[in-house]
Amino acid sequence: MARVKEPQLNLEPQVVTLTKSEKRRKIIMLVTALIVINGFLFGAFYSAFKDKPKVFDRADSVMGNDKLGPASFPFQDMTIPYLRTQNFSSKIGELRQISQNGSYTTYLTDYESDGNKINGLLTVPNVSQGEVPIGGWPAIVFVHGYIPPSTYVTTEKYQDHVDYLARNGYVIFKIDLRGHGESEGEPGGAYYSSDYIIDTLNARAALQEADFIDGDKVGLWGHSMAGNVVSRALSVKPDIPAIAIWGGAVYTYTDMSKYGIDDNSYRPPADQNRTRRKRDEMMQKYGQFDANSEFWKQVPFTNYLEGISGAISLNHAVDDEVVNIGYSRDLNEILNKTSIPHELNEYSGGGHNITGSYFTEAMQKTLVFYDKYLK
Repeated sequence: MARVKEPQLNLEPQVVTLTKSEKRRKIIMLVTALIVINGFLFGAFYSAFKDKPKVFDRADSVMGNDKLGPASFPFQDMTIPYLRTQNFSSKIGELRQISQNGSYTTYLTDYESDGNKINGLLTVPNVSQGEVPIGGWPAIVFVHGYIPPSTYVTTEKYQDHVDYLARNGYVIFKIDLRGHGESEGEPGGAYYSSDYIIDTLNARAALQEADFIDGDKVGLWGHSMAGNVVSRALSVKPDIPAIAIWGGAVYTYTDMSKYGIDDNSYRPPADQNRTRRKRDEMMQKYGQFDANSEFWKQVPFTNYLEGISGAISLNHAVDDEVVNIGYSRDLNEILNKTSIPHELNEYSGGGHNITGSYFTEAMQKTLVFYDKYLK
């Protein structure tokens, strides 16, 4: 049998000499392959994680409002642009009647805001006055001024204001801001937190969901510090039809350093209080208000007047001993340069709460204002 000759393998290393054009072609092919591989890996990574929420450090959450979602920079939740991206929704809870007269019935109820149960008094005109308006009653979210949280009582303060408006056909929801009365949460303050704005807008949303309310006719009322709250709420929701402010404070924030606030009832939070710590952290990062600061520019509602369709009524006593009337006069000058419907009603007496005969005058003007823009 013929023997098959085994092939001889040359195991010696072979040296291949490439021309310059061949080298260039191989380099191009290698780079192209790397680009394709990287693109494939990026696409796989993006598909796997694109729907997952951003992981963010707790410092990125302003005043601890994690339920508003992640912020891209510390204390962003303080700003108007950020609040404009949020959804506000809630519902009126169980109605527990506490009083009734010939004109209206008052209930103790609650709603949810930022994970907290917020209490409030809901005053509803009686049907015996006439049929419920087609589409429901017009309504007002009534926001109280500064009252030391430790002494706040739901059924006290502003009874005459509520009585006057309810007798004239308005549902009034006088809310207890978080940390006041039996409302859950910690009182965050008005000027360096968005807590009260969130509570106010969720109260508005809750009224809009009620079947006896005309959702397009829900306005706001604010006293003193709540002037800042309801005005900033208006800049977040520019379609709120009407806000009325009595003795309001802090609109441009520059006015705060200009006029200050003289409130002997104010009780600053303890050093270990979470709200105080958060405020201190914000001040350490951004300093006191600076009109040229990119952060602070996003806080005052006066920088976001464009697009506001609602009307503003300012009411202020010349002899206000707590909040200088200059706050309202300066804001009125700013509003004069816009197309926003507005008015400034000055009263020669009555003090910070606009009391006595001046109260009746102020309530009459406030009612005329609401009748014009909410009915």
